[in-house]
Amino acid sequence: MDCETCGKCANLKEKDFSKCENFYTLLIYSENTPGLLSQISAIFTRRQVNIESINVCASSTPGAHKYTITCNCTEQMVQQLTKQIEKRIDVLQAHYYTDDEIFIIETSLFKLSTPVLLKNEEISKIVRKHSGRIIEVNPTYAIVEKTGRTKDIIELYNSLNETGAVLQFARSGRICTTQSTTEHLDVYLAKREAERNK
Repeated sequence: MDCETCGKCANLKEKDFSKCENFYTLLIYSENTPGLLSQISAIFTRRQVNIESINVCASSTPGAHKYTITCNCTEQMVQQLTKQIEKRIDVLQAHYYTDDEIFIIETSLFKLSTPVLLKNEEISKIVRKHSGRIIEVNPTYAIVEKTGRTKDIIELYNSLNETGAVLQFARSGRICTTQSTTEHLDVYLAKREAERNK
């Protein structure tokens, strides 16, 4: 087993991978309660773990909201974070995943200079090559939209930035689904309801 995520394994005498940092995605389901986001972020702050991205939306389960949070940390730390988050009264369930366990997507917008775009035909080729989509063009700027995996969006940004055409760049937090055929939260709620009715 080799770790290529943080590069710190080379300094470990016995290759203790539990001390290696990895990129994790936490899926947290909760009731729609004011102040919960600050409680969750405080858990990360107390453990000095930086949140890389966060996305909050209504889930497929009525009345439940879904938080998608990404961070870099050790597996031991992400386990502690998940346990502490689940202790919150309004949190229904929390799980953590590595990238190979979930389906991931992000959306991004690029504002490009129209004069530069018109002068350099390579820019349009770059956009097409990376499956980007031009959704707005006016005499001042053009808007390009790209949806895909994080690394693909970053590759498009780097390629466009080299042309000097990028005026602004924005990326959403990631959204994802698990590879399971069932929703973990639905199974949990059904089990909880069955126990109540005993």
